[in-house]
Amino acid sequence: MHNPTINELLNVKYPIIMAPMFLVTNTKMMIEALNSKIAACIPALNFRTDQELRKAIQEIRRNTKSTGLGVNLIVNKSNIKLQKQLKTCIELKVDFIITSLGNPKQVIKLCKSNAIKVFCDVIDENYAKKVEKLGADAIVAVNKDAGGHAGNMNSKELISRIKAICSIPIISAGGVGTKAGVKEKINEGYSGLSIGSPFIACSEAEISSEYKKACVYYGKHDIVFTTKISGTPCTVINTPYVQKIGTTQNWLEKIISRNKNIKRWLKMIIYFKGMKSIEKAAFSSTYKTVWCAGPSIEHTKEILPLKEIIKRFTI
Repeated sequence: MHNPTINELLNVKYPIIMAPMFLVTNTKMMIEALNSKIAACIPALNFRTDQELRKAIQEIRRNTKSTGLGVNLIVNKSNIKLQKQLKTCIELKVDFIITSLGNPKQVIKLCKSNAIKVFCDVIDENYAKKVEKLGADAIVAVNKDAGGHAGNMNSKELISRIKAICSIPIISAGGVGTKAGVKEKINEGYSGLSIGSPFIACSEAEISSEYKKACVYYGKHDIVFTTKISGTPCTVINTPYVQKIGTTQNWLEKIISRNKNIKRWLKMIIYFKGMKSIEKAAFSSTYKTVWCAGPSIEHTKEILPLKEIIKRFTI
């Protein structure tokens, strides 16, 4: 049986999705990606309010003709905005949703009846089988070379395990920074690729110039895992700041990552009392001070317009 490629599933020219990147992906990047004939996905959590999310989706639609507009939803209980975000995505008829970090059952059920495709992040074959049974349209196989929250296996092992028990399309996520890398993954049997880190250093990203420059100056050997941001291992650039603060949580960070109420309470105390030493111990690592990226920044040599970066994969 022929599995459709991602470009066939989403009716775009190339089998590539610009991956959703927390605090990085924005509407300008989405518009450029879609107009360059790849698919693109934006995290719903990049918007503080539902109104901002709605406005962004509408702006992207106005400025593109592509059918590859996706939204990334965090589907675990920590995302209290999920119901509203999902309702907005359905009302505005996005083309696909990528689910992360939880059970996608409700998302798949509601999207199926509204002709919206659902792709689910997985890091192993067991979870892949679960989302296939729930009716997912494709699996996003997150390998050990992904930026941010990476998987545990290399792409070859991951696809061989998933293909042994699943029959829906599989998308590779992690480690690709060149056109040769795209071809390699297609030859391994993937139906498409989700690519993120190579797009961080684009002109359209509204992040610090230091973050972009770090993606240019550092390479694959400068990527390390840290648990300091959220408690879950996350790949980041090993800057002097990361070396200074370390990559494992201290006792206070461990307590905070386990209890969100303590986090709010502690932030209030620090705000009113000006307790700088406590603030430093508790909140030294944020997504603004520690920069997520994967080994594929190895191929980032300069800050470029997004459409020029896309040409690296398509021409």
